[in-house]
Amino acid sequence: MPLFLNESEVAQLLTMPLAIDAVEEAHRALSLANAVDVPRQRTRLQKTALHILQGALPERDAVGYKAYTSNRSGNRFLVHVFSATTGALRVVVEANLLGMVRTGAASGVATRHMARPDAEVLGVFGAGWQAEGNIEAVAAVRALKKIKVFSRDPEKLPGFCAKMAARLNVEVVPATSAEETVRGSDIVSTITTAATPLFDAKWLEPGTHINAAGSNAIIRCEIGEDVLKRCARIVVDSVDTALKEAGDLLPLLEKGRLNERQLVELGDVIVGCAPGRSSTDEITIFESQGLAIQDLAVAVRLEALAREKNLGVSLPYGE
Repeated sequence: MPLFLNESEVAQLLTMPLAIDAVEEAHRALSLANAVDVPRQRTRLQKTALHILQGALPERDAVGYKAYTSNRSGNRFLVHVFSATTGALRVVVEANLLGMVRTGAASGVATRHMARPDAEVLGVFGAGWQAEGNIEAVAAVRALKKIKVFSRDPEKLPGFCAKMAARLNVEVVPATSAEETVRGSDIVSTITTAATPLFDAKWLEPGTHINAAGSNAIIRCEIGEDVLKRCARIVVDSVDTALKEAGDLLPLLEKGRLNERQLVELGDVIVGCAPGRSSTDEITIFESQGLAIQDLAVAVRLEALAREKNLGVSLPYGE
């Protein structure tokens, strides 16, 4: 019978290591032509927008989609997974937590393959829900000694930093400026809704790796042209998706200052078709928009664990 997993059950099953392994497998499959991913489609109304991401992981017998609505009252996420061989519904998952963790996991995978092995200082722009997953993912793949967090809402920073320090057993401190966040950092993560660039390229240290995870629409821009010009490697989760919604990249692509052939897919780095970095001094960037196959890869693992632990509710339809 098909299963339904609610947010509470997802929280019991989902870990960051599971998500990182799942997301890495999905990108490897995409690079090896063993996966299908369809860029996000949006239906916009006056008060509500519907967003749908579709894809397939045949090796996991999975085809499906994530659908979510965005409204002033909040966002609501559901992942549907069907059998790729029979077409039967396998699982429906409430996916607020799933989406946050898998978004962070993508930056974790990129950091694993692109950041210097000795990277130990992380600078983060953003102190919201998504920033939690980003920080946890980077900490899972690098032995961090210090994390600096900068937010447009400084009042929330002390509490956020204390929570993350307790969770990760790492020093997490509020940054007083964008410049302080970037200078001295081996890794810089951005996970905001900014419409203008967050920092100046001249603040970047040689060898820095950047995870840019907030700019998934033309109206958003976290990373400026000056930063992109310093990057020896611009890696994206999917070129097709980046060309549709990477707010940091689209203005440069439209002006001819960046060519799509300069974009490298994360899966190609994972399988060794392209280097994550070629020297310790290179500055690298991962532009993350989010893919359906990331959600599917996590969802099928949650389904297996739920069946093993007898969690979830059987659905009376979809067989």
